[in-house]
Amino acid sequence: MNVKSRQLPLQTISLVLGFAVWVILSSLMPYIKDEIKMTSGQLTLVTAIPVLLGSVLRVPIGYWTNRFGARKLFTISFILALAPVFWLSQADSFQDLIIGGFFLGIGGAVFSVGVTSLPKYYPKERHGFVNGIYGIGNLGTAVSTFGAPVVANQIGWSKTVLIYSILLVVMAALSFLLGDKNEPKVNTPLGKQIKDVYRNSKLWLLCLFYFITFGSFVAFTVYLPNFLVSHFELSKVDAGMRVGGFILLATAMRPVGGWLGDKFNPFKILMVVFTGLTIAAIILSFAPDMTWYTVGCLTIAFCAGTGNGTIFKLVPLYFTKQAGIANGLISAFGGLGGFFPPLMLTMLFNITGHYAIGFMALALVALASMILVFFLFYQEKLSLAQRVIDYTREGIIITDLKGRIMRVNTSFSRLTGYTEEEVIGKNPSILKSGIQDSNFYKQMWREIKEIGFWQGQIWNRKKNGEIYAEWLTISAVRNETGEVVHYAALFSDITKQREKWIGSGQNA
Repeated sequence: MNVKSRQLPLQTISLVLGFAVWVILSSLMPYIKDEIKMTSGQLTLVTAIPVLLGSVLRVPIGYWTNRFGARKLFTISFILALAPVFWLSQADSFQDLIIGGFFLGIGGAVFSVGVTSLPKYYPKERHGFVNGIYGIGNLGTAVSTFGAPVVANQIGWSKTVLIYSILLVVMAALSFLLGDKNEPKVNTPLGKQIKDVYRNSKLWLLCLFYFITFGSFVAFTVYLPNFLVSHFELSKVDAGMRVGGFILLATAMRPVGGWLGDKFNPFKILMVVFTGLTIAAIILSFAPDMTWYTVGCLTIAFCAGTGNGTIFKLVPLYFTKQAGIANGLISAFGGLGGFFPPLMLTMLFNITGHYAIGFMALALVALASMILVFFLFYQEKLSLAQRVIDYTREGIIITDLKGRIMRVNTSFSRLTGYTEEEVIGKNPSILKSGIQDSNFYKQMWREIKEIGFWQGQIWNRKKNGEIYAEWLTISAVRNETGEVVHYAALFSDITKQREKWIGSGQNA
């Protein structure tokens, strides 16, 4: 296996470890709270605090990956993560858990490394699937959720945390030895990259979408272990296994979401995703029994995982030169989506005694996102048509049924000399040369009305008075019911070609 082909498995395994480290506290919280007494608010803050730094750091790490490569970033990140892991293994107070947990966020921040690095090795049509495979690194949360309680039962939670330091050393060495030293670098200054992307509304909408999909995944991963123990009175190991199932489903759906984004329109996939999240959140808001609670949570896992894979298919389509900063911002918002909901749920529970309002809020935000996806989908279709018109080499005129010009493109101005402002609302007859008589135009419009289009050579006049030969196609534009609503003309100047044809005919 050459250096380039091993980057996907190497970086995916690195992400598995990063995420496993990231959720140590939430995975072991049922054991930790037995030794370190905390209020419900403190407990929620401790489990959520790793998400904070893990989110904020994703922006600079995405940028640094473009500058220095994944090899250096993974190696340095794993070495730095050794400090909070050791600190937490010695923790005996709430303050210790907050300090260690905050810097534990380094494990979650490495997500930006792969989503920025790996697309450099594959064509665009495979970016969704590749980022989906990399996203299988989410399994790291399942590794900790499944495995950490089992190990803690045998050796205690402090020694269990310390085991992660051995894994970090091993992966730091593997990243350094097997990483690509010659990864293509992007040296665009950070300020310029931010300036290029922050005005793009699509960036902030993608941030919102990932805030919900990845945020749902992280929030449920963090909040479920303790909730299942306290609310449904499950054993610690049983709760860990159930949360592990949630994580496995969400992780398995991530590459599927990326693959679906490659095969179909990503916006259509996201419509289904947010519809499912809306329905699942409504189910959970009614505080159901274990059966319906399981259905709601697994639907969240299915939709969140699919959405996570699909969203990162869209990033390289819109942000090629700014992929590092765009990936960093979007993934940072996803991480923050996992930080605030557990805090909000705990606060609402303390006030109201149930979680219904929090889940209804998720349903409303998911519903709003679905509407925004519909908007983006149709805006994309319109902008595609707009780009075709703007960048077509031939001149284009669009009129209403009365022949008033509604739109022309830049090629029209280049070919005729008229600006758009000079012709809007006027009739295309301003281009008439006088060479064709009225019978010619009557026959033209008879054909358009009978068969829907006319095509042929015509002589027209430019703004400066120059007469030129034009190859013209006029088509009737119909709506969904088949009624003609516009006429569109596509034309090109064939004067020089005509002279060549005539010249070659005379020479023959």
